[in-house]
Amino acid sequence: LCYLLSALVPLQSCQCLAWKPRPIVAWGAESQHVVAGYSDGTIRVFSISRTEMELKMHPHAAALTAVAYSTEGEMILSGGKDGLVAVSSPRTGMTIRVLADHKGSPITVLQCTRKQYRDFGVEGTELWLAASLDRRVSVWASDWLKDKCELLDWLSFPAPASPEGLGSLPPSLAAFCPWEPGTLVYVGFGMQKEALFYSLHKKQVVEKISLPYFATSLSLSPAACFMAVGFGERLLRLLRCPASEVQDYAGHDDAVHLCRFAPSGCYLLTASHSAVLVWELMDS
Repeated sequence: LCYLLSALVPLQSCQCLAWKPRPIVAWGAESQHVVAGYSDGTIRVFSISRTEMELKMHPHAAALTAVAYSTEGEMILSGGKDGLVAVSSPRTGMTIRVLADHKGSPITVLQCTRKQYRDFGVEGTELWLAASLDRRVSVWASDWLKDKCELLDWLSFPAPASPEGLGSLPPSLAAFCPWEPGTLVYVGFGMQKEALFYSLHKKQVVEKISLPYFATSLSLSPAACFMAVGFGERLLRLLRCPASEVQDYAGHDDAVHLCRFAPSGCYLLTASHSAVLVWELMDS
């Protein structure tokens, strides 16, 4: 899809994309819109059914590195190579907020999740997180319709000096844990090769899962206690959490730079430089 969206915008490269959440009233119908971030700092909204661009916004001066819809699809969050995060309205085409907390380090992940009102003593209708390449993660509570956005937590993970001969550091990746409310999972270059479970309630790491290598991709199943982790060593690891069962797969011919569970949790998509694989998860 990135290749298609790049072809629709000559001279620019599509760097990231996200599907618009489907309305609750349209249960069973797939969303027909995607937002894509480009190398010129623009974000564009496309209709997939009509294969045409419906909206173009320019909230960034640097290339886009991450993009996400808010949980209801009323706002678009975008992150750039310069570390700035913008919040834009697809209804008006206006950028309503720019956050500079991660300035200076590329944004690697943006993710939104629904939350109950006052879950953490702050007002908001959803939580969202931003992770940057320098191993920092910020967590926010927001209510975009009321123009509210409040920093809930700020995480910074230590790491040793960069090893000699390593061309680039592994990405810093974070995701809300679907089966443990108030918990996020973090992987990245650090003191150990591991996945960290951090409790937003306790303000501390509550679980560590050892990994064979530093991760290059991460996805948590929305339907079951499964975590998928991809590595630069052409390996995909599927973990049932707590980590009582581990399965490794070596079907890729290059670094596994993307893994993503389907909303149903029944399928897992993984991608490397020259291959895209779809895995079916069977009940055990």
